[in-house]
Amino acid sequence: MKKERISAERSTPLRENNSRELSIAINQSNFQDIFLINGSFFITEGISNSDLTISPNTYYMIINYGKSPLYINYNHDISSHKIIYDPYKYESSQRINLKPELFLKRYNIPEGYIDTLPKWYSFKFTYPDYNLIFVRPEFGLSIQIHRYRNEVWEILDGKPIIITGKKVHYFVETGIKFQNPINTYHSIINPNKEKNKFVAIKEYWNGKFNENDIERIFNPNHYK
Repeated sequence: MKKERISAERSTPLRENNSRELSIAINQSNFQDIFLINGSFFITEGISNSDLTISPNTYYMIINYGKSPLYINYNHDISSHKIIYDPYKYESSQRINLKPELFLKRYNIPEGYIDTLPKWYSFKFTYPDYNLIFVRPEFGLSIQIHRYRNEVWEILDGKPIIITGKKVHYFVETGIKFQNPINTYHSIINPNKEKNKFVAIKEYWNGKFNENDIERIFNPNHYK
């Protein structure tokens, strides 16, 4: 495959380049409508042609958050490139929300949670001053920002891919913490292929906490 069409508000998979340098060609008029992962960089503005050169054995992904389709040309066939994360792998599957019993039996969930937020791709236990978030294997949370609160994420299990600010961190080990300041892009991806290998994260915050204080810039689980 040397060409790819990305519908509005969708993305390519997160792929790993092979041993050849990859050049990506996109009409410059579309640069303002894309986010780009190139290795450890998450580029959201000021994209140039040089950013679209992918070094050998480097992860890459293109997000089209515009309202029109995006047409991509590659300088060589990418069919053999390994897919690390496909946001749309399960979009035809039935959406059944996860149940708390799944986590209460498997994890040492502390008592005292005051609310839960079940979804088909994640589950959250809310406590007075922190959240426990579980992300299903081969799913990711939306890329989002908050206007009124800072967040800190502590990795508890699962070796996730973390987007925070302008950086992408791959296969993060347990115990690592990340700061997500106000108005900073952030997301959690669970690249694990094993059915029961959830990513677990402890989330702290300061500022004004409100579930409505979320601006979802890219939400792959709202399939179209």
